Amino acid sequence: MGCGRSTSLLVVEDLGVAGSNIVAAQGKVKVELVQLDPDLPLPAYARVGDAGADLFARAGVTIGPGGGRALVPTGVAVAIPEGYAGFVQPRSGLALRYGVTVLNAPGLIDSGYRDELRVLLVNTDPVTPYEVHRGDRVAQLVVKAVAQAEFVPVGELSSSERGLGGFGHSGR
Repeated sequence: MGCGRSTSLLVVEDLGVAGSNIVAAQGKVKVELVQLDPDLPLPAYARVGDAGADLFARAGVTIGPGGGRALVPTGVAVAIPEGYAGFVQPRSGLALRYGVTVLNAPGLIDSGYRDELRVLLVNTDPVTPYEVHRGDRVAQLVVKAVAQAEFVPVGELSSSERGLGGFGHSGR
């Protein structure tokens, strides 16, 4: 596709888009991927059956304490098929051990997006900066089937068991 780029396929689980021609026989979805940095690993699942593929940092950065933020490039661009979306999720170990998470979790990747994937990280630790090193696993990419809603104006919504109960309404 360009100098220094290699093209690959990322295969993700299919969650059922009827009539889809992008679903392989094993129930997986082919996601075209351009590797912008051939020295980094491709997104990969740590274990069979995992929902999220690890994304790796293309560059090192220091994220300051108390809400410091950094937009971390991953070295890959993807073409998520129409009818699907990518969701960038935090890595639980980073959140637990260091207070580092994905700020806009989940980060949404629409099927039409073609630029490099970047992860917006935030450091919630009040004192200690966090060092992201090139090649670190910084987030996970989950690809799911999605539908576009048809919004229909009505005079009144149908009733439900929850009704108008909002934040905190269901108790502890």
